[in-house]
Amino acid sequence: MAAAVGQQPGPAAHGVHQQDASDTPVPSLFTLPPVIRDALETDSSHIQDATVDECLPFLTGREHRYLNSHGIPRLDKARHARFLTKQLGVLPSAYVGADPSRPWIFYWCLNALSLLGEDVEPYRAKLVETVRPIQNETGGFGGGFGQASHLATTYAVVLSLALVGGDETFEVVDRRSMWKWLCQLKQPDGGFQMAVGGEEDVRGAYCAAVVISLLNLPLNLSPESPAYAAGHTDLLSGLGEWVRLCQTYEGGVSAKHGVEAHGAYAFCALGCLSIIDSPHRSVRRYMDVPRLISWLSSRQYAPEGGFSGRTNKLVDGCYSHWVGGCWPLIEASLSGPEGPTAGPAGRPLEATDADDSLFSRNGLIRYILCCCQDMSKRGGLRDKPSKYSDAYHSCYVLSGLSSAQTKWRLVASRADETLLGDDRWEASPHTSGVQIFDEEDRIATTHPVYAIPQHRVDEIRSYFLSKEGF
Repeated sequence: MAAAVGQQPGPAAHGVHQQDASDTPVPSLFTLPPVIRDALETDSSHIQDATVDECLPFLTGREHRYLNSHGIPRLDKARHARFLTKQLGVLPSAYVGADPSRPWIFYWCLNALSLLGEDVEPYRAKLVETVRPIQNETGGFGGGFGQASHLATTYAVVLSLALVGGDETFEVVDRRSMWKWLCQLKQPDGGFQMAVGGEEDVRGAYCAAVVISLLNLPLNLSPESPAYAAGHTDLLSGLGEWVRLCQTYEGGVSAKHGVEAHGAYAFCALGCLSIIDSPHRSVRRYMDVPRLISWLSSRQYAPEGGFSGRTNKLVDGCYSHWVGGCWPLIEASLSGPEGPTAGPAGRPLEATDADDSLFSRNGLIRYILCCCQDMSKRGGLRDKPSKYSDAYHSCYVLSGLSSAQTKWRLVASRADETLLGDDRWEASPHTSGVQIFDEEDRIATTHPVYAIPQHRVDEIRSYFLSKEGF
């Protein structure tokens, strides 16, 4: 797939013209059904065929009014920003069932707006007013008032507070009770439960690592922790070994040992390991990187160009982040701050596209801009053309687009292993290969580990690093 994308002719265009299939050089890879087909027909193969038929009119330009010279429509930033702003307002009664997900809605909308270049600081006061009552005295944040604390909603609240910024915003978090609560979630096998008495999976490993590192929480365990009696001495003790067990025979990563690999869990595993230590050390130490690359590569489909989340499943815009966001961490694990010197088996890295990427950036960008934009009055980003846009997909489709547009490089690994997340990353526009999107459709960058803008990561970390004790 990548080699075919690399054959696109011509320089990047910076204007648009009315679609005419005769003069829009869309590579045949994105205009025809797959050449190689499995002779065995199943329900899954029929659904896959239907998805290809659904996407092809968008990929070939028949569903778009304007395209650039590479057959790519513009990113309608204003339309999508209006959709996201509306999601942050008063929602209709149908959203009552989503009340436990309110922190997620804050994060999805605020992060997506930030990626579109919108100022989200005006939401600061309202956010503080809303999340303060959902923090529990025993530590952590619930989904709503009176709901039990959960690592997923706690993660979403902490990232939302980071997105709007401000010292008074950060002071909302009760760090002492947060630390005690995380000690209760830490398990004897090294992993984390999502809630006290709840499920233990790789989401917990990532969410806990993010919260601990952004809030600069002490690592030592309280004697009351279930992990303390098992011999663990700190919150991250045994966590890398636990994550290692989640890699499956396919090479992907599952929620826990013994279940199916999933793209979102691969990102959680890589993100967690990149906080525990610099990725060129920790990812290599705990992951079979060649097998993981093989599995991640198999998630990108043609002719769609986007990613699926599991083997034999359909392409979905949200995996633009969950799988697409794995690649900067994979590349950093292969290279380190010294640059791309060796591949997974010690061989020199070789380009797999017209640029130096390990996946088809242009294939993903084409899927996002052609198939994932809701260009109706509604706006927003979506899974695929037949689906409605929503805040979740808007956030993760844009995050994936940002990763595809950006070259991230680990320029310095941490000097002090106790300073979690202290690696220095550098973002720059991808300049190698053919740029198929218009420059005005470039969006803001998102930190490869924390999935919010880098300056927001730096601000919240600096604030809590300056504090002594609780």
